Amino acid sequence: MEEKRNLRKERIGIVSSNKGDKTITVTVKWKEKHPIYGKFVNKTKKYHAHDEKNECSVGDTVRLMETRPLSKTKRWRLVEIIEKVK
Repeated sequence: MEEKRNLRKERIGIVSSNKGDKTITVTVKWKEKHPIYGKFVNKTKKYHAHDEKNECSVGDTVRLMETRPLSKTKRWRLVEIIEKVK
């Protein structure tokens, strides 16, 4: 059981909102090469994640892990806070 859990997807991003109760919105950024022109393009995606203890604040760098659906939009949960905002 423990081995299967390690295969879940993980993302690292920055908290952009924590207004929901036990919910945070995390913005994940990455670079992708354009298939024709070869230029690197910045891509962003927002994920809604479960924050059980309401411990995140806006600007924190966090690690998310994929989980079962927790609500209509939440499919990720907070694993750890990598860096707290100052």
